[in-house]
Amino acid sequence: MKRMMITAAVGLALLAAPVAAKPPLRDVPAIDDALLDLGIADRIRKNCPDISARMLTAIGYLYGLKDKARDLGYSDAEIEAYVDSDAEKARMKARGAAFFKARGVDTSDPQSYCALGRAEIQKSSRIGSLLKAK
Repeated sequence: MKRMMITAAVGLALLAAPVAAKPPLRDVPAIDDALLDLGIADRIRKNCPDISARMLTAIGYLYGLKDKARDLGYSDAEIEAYVDSDAEKARMKARGAAFFKARGVDTSDPQSYCALGRAEIQKSSRIGSLLKAK
């Protein structure tokens, strides 16, 4: 009986212990990096006349990310706040600009976007999986 009471007390103590705070979604690479890739693919398809989006794939990908965030314990309100945040949009835009710069994309040249898009499609990267050559 005493052992059962100790076990119950330990269980109650664990339930009463504060739950570890979740990191902001920007600090969850599985979500943040995936959204960056989605944004990069979108920018490539908007700037390259020879590449289009795999729209159904992209929509499914986006819903999958939302499901993954929910599985990690984030509420719909937390997810929407992250996605709609002007500060996060600006940060993501800066990350995208750094990505393009690191890969030698001349943002004033559509063919520069096309070359990157074709390379991503060729290597079957996550970005490439969201794109298709026309």
